[in-house]
Amino acid sequence: MDIAFLGLGRMGRELVPHLIDAGHRVTVWNRSPEAAETIGRRGARVARTAAEAVAAVDAVVSVLFGPDAVREAITEAGLPWRPGTLWIDVTTVSPADATEFAARASAAGIRYVAAPVVGSLAPARAGTLAVLVGGEHDAARDAKRIVGLWADQDKLRTFDSPAAAAAAKLVANLALAVSMETLSEALRLGRAAGLSDDDVLATLSLTAIAPLAAQKGALVTAGDFDDAQFTAEALAKDARLMLATADVPLPAVALVAAELQRAVEAGRGDKDFSVIARDR
Repeated sequence: MDIAFLGLGRMGRELVPHLIDAGHRVTVWNRSPEAAETIGRRGARVARTAAEAVAAVDAVVSVLFGPDAVREAITEAGLPWRPGTLWIDVTTVSPADATEFAARASAAGIRYVAAPVVGSLAPARAGTLAVLVGGEHDAARDAKRIVGLWADQDKLRTFDSPAAAAAAKLVANLALAVSMETLSEALRLGRAAGLSDDDVLATLSLTAIAPLAAQKGALVTAGDFDDAQFTAEALAKDARLMLATADVPLPAVALVAAELQRAVEAGRGDKDFSVIARDR
């Protein structure tokens, strides 16, 4: 297939090679050209603009920072879509955003599928992400042939609408954010009560947050947040989407959103989201 790939941030750079290795003809575009040039050396064609990238392709995959970036680069940019093009949006957006994008796509004669992922850079590289696919039946079926290249097939979920897939992604990230706050507070409590960090992490291995404690515990106790698998800025944006979507209070999310925003304002937005556990 001829596929355009829009957005080469941390996640996008991990997903494109799967398309290239599968033999697809890939054209990439990124707002800043350096990442596109790197992927170009990997075998993709580099477009100067998003319009050039999408002009004559079978499918478009977008992995942008959030809904505002999707509007700026895609839905409000007057792109020269070919009728019937399949648009797979991996961007984390709200259900309302996904409904809006689906309506705009339909008006332009193209097929929109929301396909956000659950997982970080390492599983993206390994092709073992969870992928949440939502859209009209035939479009979702066609999208799964593409996103299946970076999915663990046992974690490939299908929803009946883009909004439902977008909502499921926010649910997954809520669990991640609140679990990180739990890890942070458990370490603070343990220190206050005289436990070592190792004692706390060993105890947490017996609990529901054992996977996160195993994944992030060493980073947190070492205070090393530079290897950003998922940045504080990105999770702060997602937390705002959660709060805007819910019509009931989400007090734990509100607390974590404030913690993440403080990290961003302190200049640590590009650090791993676990930076909220940093000693204050």
